[in-house]
Amino acid sequence: MSIVRFENVCLAYGLRPLLDEVCLAIEPGEKVCLLGRNGEGKSSLMRLLTKEIEPDSGSLIFEKGLKVGSLPQSLPEADDRSVFDVVAEGLAEIGLVLAQYHALIDKQSHGESLDAESLNELQNLQEKIESQDGWSFQTKIINILKRFGLDENQQMKALSGGWRRRVLLAKALINEPDLLLLDEPTNHLDIDTIKWLEQRLKEFQGALLFVSHDRAFIKSLASGIIELDRGNVAAFKGSYESYLIDKQKMLEDEARQDQLFDKRLSEEEVWIRQGIKARRTRNEGRVRALKAMRDERRGRIEKQGKANIKIEEADKSGKLVVEVKGVSHSFSSSERLVIKDFSLTVMRGERIGLIGANGAGKTTLLQILLGKLIPASGSVRLGSKLEVAYFDQLRGGLDPEKTVFDNVADGHDFININGNSKHVISYLNDFLFTAERARTPVKALSGGETNRLLLAKLFGRPSNVIVMDEPTNDLDVDTLELLEERLNSFTGTLLLTSHDRDFIDQVVTSTLVFEGQGKVSEYVGGYQDWVRQTGGVMAVESKTIAQADEGLGSVVEPEEVFVSKTAVKKPVRKKMSYKLKHELEQLPAKIEGLEEQVEALQARMALSDFYNQSHEVVEEVIASLTAAERALEEAEERWLELEEEAE
Repeated sequence: MSIVRFENVCLAYGLRPLLDEVCLAIEPGEKVCLLGRNGEGKSSLMRLLTKEIEPDSGSLIFEKGLKVGSLPQSLPEADDRSVFDVVAEGLAEIGLVLAQYHALIDKQSHGESLDAESLNELQNLQEKIESQDGWSFQTKIINILKRFGLDENQQMKALSGGWRRRVLLAKALINEPDLLLLDEPTNHLDIDTIKWLEQRLKEFQGALLFVSHDRAFIKSLASGIIELDRGNVAAFKGSYESYLIDKQKMLEDEARQDQLFDKRLSEEEVWIRQGIKARRTRNEGRVRALKAMRDERRGRIEKQGKANIKIEEADKSGKLVVEVKGVSHSFSSSERLVIKDFSLTVMRGERIGLIGANGAGKTTLLQILLGKLIPASGSVRLGSKLEVAYFDQLRGGLDPEKTVFDNVADGHDFININGNSKHVISYLNDFLFTAERARTPVKALSGGETNRLLLAKLFGRPSNVIVMDEPTNDLDVDTLELLEERLNSFTGTLLLTSHDRDFIDQVVTSTLVFEGQGKVSEYVGGYQDWVRQTGGVMAVESKTIAQADEGLGSVVEPEEVFVSKTAVKKPVRKKMSYKLKHELEQLPAKIEGLEEQVEALQARMALSDFYNQSHEVVEEVIASLTAAERALEEAEERWLELEEEAE
């Protein structure tokens, strides 16, 4: 039985329908990706499910008692709230009470004495918690924080974007929702965190509906696809790969039907122009049918065209693009080296991708390679005739107060693309900006539109070296694939950072991987090639809590919080049973065996001829590795749990 049903739901902003008589069902336990171009209404559909907005017409029917959790696209504020308080907000009223109680207890634990009013408030909060079985919810919060590697007392302002998103996911899951909604969950996350998120979501037992343009993430999670296209919704069962096949067939069928319809309409228009004989009584039905066909044709919403990305190429650079020798560098406010004794020679035409955790130093290395940042030690030599086009992930190349047109035109009406003069409006049309949208200030654009504009500005200037820092955020799949195509046809040199594994695989020929403690190693091929060569082990720092401006710090394990009627005394613990003691004694050997199993499977996958075997054998080994890693993680968590109980 469906947990949510859309029945003839309509939603429109202005004259453009986002949902047009949509009928849709979400089933228990299914994991579905919601696809659609930027601006098609995906976020609006999600807001309908969270009841933030109401449909213009039609009905949304929710299963009685359905619990919905959501992870918004935007990051939470980097404020003074503790991780515990943010996660507790997911429990509504009791969560607020627990957060207030936790704040007072935290003050006591740091040596602050509470005045009479605070002690009285503490007592009242404790009574509320007991009356609502709140201690069990407190335990749930602590357990999920441990599972997610979060320190309950850490302030949000001390966390990087990736770790704040992890806090939001814990908040969304704390109430054990039947339906979990995720809007672009991988944006601004590094690869290790994305893989961690994939694993957590695979373990989730409820229904999952998520919006994403990360194809590797979709392939890993989705058991079905829902596509939003021109106000209509189409549901596809099965994998992302099967969706691509079915979608292509559907588009071909639609084009064939439209062609037949247009041919018949053209014939009827010729007939109606024959004159008075068409208006005889016996032909009135045919005239009415023609009017209906005209209305249908007028109401057809044409599919939005694809962006037409072209790159203005400059004359060739010198054969040497950049040479660095013995380069080391650290963040200005930290002793930690992000780059240590690194040497590299980049030749004309090379295509290099940078892979690493957030805060590992990828942007820093790009700045060094461009000669924009002087390293602490080592030498940098730039080649000759370099014309660099730089895509800034912070979009610093755009003036938010100026219009789309003015950001690209720079005071001119025409732009030269590979020797051809083109009006700026026409050029912007290639990037899916209408004449009206071209007059819009940049600050009013969506994330996807802003990225398309940055691409338009970037590729409108001659270049023989393209440097792209996280170019894929907010781009829809169609634009992403076209960008890949254009970059692959670019004859100059390419340097890019990205957490989109598919994008890296499609575009680069070698990778620089940040492996921790300042070590940066070069590997032939893209992301999957690196995984095959190494097993995919990245920087140790990527598994720790990140600091806001320096990247990564160390994980602080949260202390166990025990609560009782006195609020300041810890309850007496029961002695550990013989059965649990025996289990604890057996776990180290079990963990060691699982570690050996994981290492053996990773070594097998790293062999150069591993993927030459049959598809069934490869899939079996991958499945075995996934199962072994999951069993190892569960065993380690159980060992920690029993160790704490034994203390």
